[in-house]
Amino acid sequence: MNHTEATTAHHRYAVYFAPSPGSLGWLAGSHWLGRCAALLQPLQQLTIEGVTAEDLHRLTAAPRRYGWHATLKAPFALAPGTDWITLHQAVQAVAHKLQPFVLPPLHVERIDNFLALVPAPSHPANAAVHEAAAACITQLQSLAAPLGDAELARRRSAGLTPRQDALLQRWGYPFVLEEFRFHLSITGDLRQVDSQTQALVLDAAQEFFADLPTLKFNSLALFAEPTPGADFVLLDHLEMGA
Repeated sequence: MNHTEATTAHHRYAVYFAPSPGSLGWLAGSHWLGRCAALLQPLQQLTIEGVTAEDLHRLTAAPRRYGWHATLKAPFALAPGTDWITLHQAVQAVAHKLQPFVLPPLHVERIDNFLALVPAPSHPANAAVHEAAAACITQLQSLAAPLGDAELARRRSAGLTPRQDALLQRWGYPFVLEEFRFHLSITGDLRQVDSQTQALVLDAAQEFFADLPTLKFNSLALFAEPTPGADFVLLDHLEMGA
């Protein structure tokens, strides 16, 4: 854990799944996005024939800001009176209660208007994925500040179902519990580019991530947004299991 980062109050925090920095799983995703959230530096992106570097950089801008990850507990501000140490200890306690496991094989899929790596749908390990996500949501919510009216309005503008709206009000995010879908985003909105570019990026992503090694889900990653709108940084990995 970086001492300077850890002792500094940040604007928001998030709990993610993220491969260990330096591992192939981390390097592959970070290079695809063009930024390492552990070293806090830009990385060379893939060259895709027929796709300009500017288009790929723009397409990956949204996930690049958050770092290579799959969301377990979406970004939140700390509740009044809660400090970083309390949060760190709470995430560690959640991690210790969860047993490590191997993720299902991942493949590139289009979800609505973005691309993401998702697990094979019928794999038995998906139950463990959902268990980990639910634990983060339910056991850490008391440390999160309530959402303000502006954030509620922003979330609702996407068009939520009544159940998603209820989850948003209770847990601070609409896509949790039964609405949760584990994914590692590899693009933002595809509609920023034409359909031919979309197809080329999809093909390149499928080829690029086809050789991704099996990933171990053996820790909870704590990320932070230092100031509003800043790039998220990896603070620590909390190991799962006793």
